Amino acid sequence: MRLSVAAAISHGRVFRRMGLGPESRIHLLRNLLTGLVRHERIEAPWARVDEMRGYAEKEKDLIPKLFQVLAPRYKDQTGGYTRMLQIPNRSLDRAKMAVIEYKGNCLPPLPLPRRDSHLTLLNQLLQGLRQDLRQSQEASNH
Repeated sequence: MRLSVAAAISHGRVFRRMGLGPESRIHLLRNLLTGLVRHERIEAPWARVDEMRGYAEKEKDLIPKLFQVLAPRYKDQTGGYTRMLQIPNRSLDRAKMAVIEYKGNCLPPLPLPRRDSHLTLLNQLLQGLRQDLRQSQEASNH
């Protein structure tokens, strides 16, 4: 197993490196953000969606939609305007993919991923304990 030390150590970098440089990164984030505001749900690689999430309320070109549609929708909400869900990896390069959307949009809801909670270590141990207790109670009753 190879560990990537570069991913863990940032060396003063604040932002992710995306695209061909800082200007390309800004254009990429602007395009993703414009698509999110226009369509209220977009699909993109996880790293790009995660980086763009912090800017989701700051795009100035789409101010009419922000103030006429989105602002009334979130007037009672103090934060957390977007929802980010992981979707299956892209088939070509196996890139981790995500969907980001504004909460309360008119699109059909996405199914929330369910964890197989019965397969976790803690639940397996509890299930074994219950079986042992059940067997000991049956043995003491006979």
